[in-house]
Amino acid sequence: MSDNEVSQFGKRSLAANSVGVAHIVFFVVAAAAPMAAVVGATPPAFAFGNIGVPGAFILVGLLYLFFSAGFTAMARHVSSAGGFYAYISKGLGRPFGVAGAFLAMVTYFAIQIGVYAQVGVFARAALEPLGIGLPWWFWSLLVLAAVLWCGQRHIVFSGRLLGICMIAELLILSLFALGVVLSGGGSEGLTAAGLQPSDVFAPGLGVTLIFVVSAFIGFEATAIFGEEAAHPDRAIPRATVAAVIIITVFYAFVSWAVIQYYGSSAIAAKAGESMENFYIGAIAGVLGGWSTVAVNILLLTSLFACLLSFHNTLNRYFYALGRDGLLWTGLSSVHHANGSPHVAGRVQSILVAAVLIGFSLIGADPYAVVYAWTLAFAGIGILAVQVLVSISILSFFRTQRRGFSTMRVVIAPAVSGMALAAAFFQVSRNLPLLTGSESPIVTSFPVCIVLIAVAGILIALHIRRTNPALYDRLDRTFAEATAET
Repeated sequence: MSDNEVSQFGKRSLAANSVGVAHIVFFVVAAAAPMAAVVGATPPAFAFGNIGVPGAFILVGLLYLFFSAGFTAMARHVSSAGGFYAYISKGLGRPFGVAGAFLAMVTYFAIQIGVYAQVGVFARAALEPLGIGLPWWFWSLLVLAAVLWCGQRHIVFSGRLLGICMIAELLILSLFALGVVLSGGGSEGLTAAGLQPSDVFAPGLGVTLIFVVSAFIGFEATAIFGEEAAHPDRAIPRATVAAVIIITVFYAFVSWAVIQYYGSSAIAAKAGESMENFYIGAIAGVLGGWSTVAVNILLLTSLFACLLSFHNTLNRYFYALGRDGLLWTGLSSVHHANGSPHVAGRVQSILVAAVLIGFSLIGADPYAVVYAWTLAFAGIGILAVQVLVSISILSFFRTQRRGFSTMRVVIAPAVSGMALAAAFFQVSRNLPLLTGSESPIVTSFPVCIVLIAVAGILIALHIRRTNPALYDRLDRTFAEATAET
C-alpha cells in the first residue's frame, strides 16, 4: 500500500451531497470492527458469570437509540469536526468542552493499551500451534512498532480492504450463529438464556456493561458525514438509528448463539478456561477446522485496524494541542518528507510501550488485568463524556426547541443522560469485581475521571484569563484535531 492511499481508515474525500444512508451505515459498522468487538470483548463478560450479555446488548442499544435522538438533532447545529468537544461546548461552554476532549483523549489512550494486550494474546494463541511460543507482550510491542511505522507514513488499511474484511467478519459470525440455530443448539438445546431479564439484571451487570458499552464506541461517527451526506437532515438520523440497530441485533444474536452452543450452565466456565479460544473453538465446532485460520486472520486485521485508527486520532489531538500551546509544542513537529506528525506518534508510542512493559514486568495477565483494567477506565471515561453530551443537549435546547419535538430534544436526552449516569455509578461500584483487584489504583478510577474533567475546565478558564486569543481559537483547535485528513 502506497503513501498516497487513504490517510485514515474508512475515510474518503467526498463531494457534498455524495453520500447516502447506506454508505454512512457501512462506514460506521466497519469502524466498529465486529470481529474484535464480539470475539474480543464478550468472553470476559461471560467469564465473570453474567450470562445476560445478549440482553445487555439490547438494553444498551435501546439506551443509545434514546441518546441518538438528541445527538442527531444537535448535529445540525454543530460542526462535523470537533468531536465531543463541539457538542459539549455548544451547550455547556468551552471549559466543559475541553473537559470532554481531555476525557476522550485518555479514553482512547486507555483503549489502545487494552487492545494491544488483546492482539498480543490472540497472536500468541494463533502462532503457538506452529511452535512459536513467544510471550504476549512481544507480539504487542511488534504490532506497536508496525502501527508507528504506518502512522509515520500515513499508511493505513484502505477503506476498500476494511470493507472486505468487515463483510467477511459479518459473514463468518452469521454463519456460526445460523449454524447453531439450525443444529438445534448444544447439549441444552435452544433456550432464551441470556435474553431474560433475570439473566441481565443479575450480579455482575456492572461488569457486563463495561464490555457491552465498549462495543458501541464509535457509533456517533455518523455525525461527521453532515457536510457530505445527501439530505443530511434525514440521512444522519436514519444512519445513526440504523447503525445502532444493526450493531445491537448482530451482537446480541451472535452472543446468544454462543450461549446456545456451550449451554447456559457451562458458558462461564468455558469462557474462563481460555478467553482467546472461546469463540474460535465454538466457530470451528460449527463450521469446521478451516474457520480457525480465517477467524484468526480476520481478528488480527480487525484489531490492527482499530489500533491504527486510535493511533492516528491521538496523533491529531497531540499535534493540534501542541501547536496551540495546550501541550508540549514539540508535538506539533511535522516530518519534512511526508508531512506526518511524527513526534506526536513517537511520544504516543513510547507512552504505550512504557505501560505495556510495566504490566509485563509485574507479570500481569494480559486479559484479566491489562485488558480489564484499561477497558474499565475507558468505559467509565466514555460514559462520563456521554453524560456531558446529554446534559449539553438539554442545555442547548432548553429555551428553544428549534423545530424539534419535546420528546426528541428534552425527554430522550434526559432519559439517556440519567441512564448513562446510572451506568457510570453501577460500573464504578463493580470495578473491583471487573478487575479482580481491590487495588487503590483501580478504585480510584472514577475519581481520576472526575479530576481529568476538572483539570480540563481549570485549564480552559486559565487560558481564557491569560490568553484570550488562544481561548477564541479552541473551537478550531479541536475541530482540526478530530477532522478528517
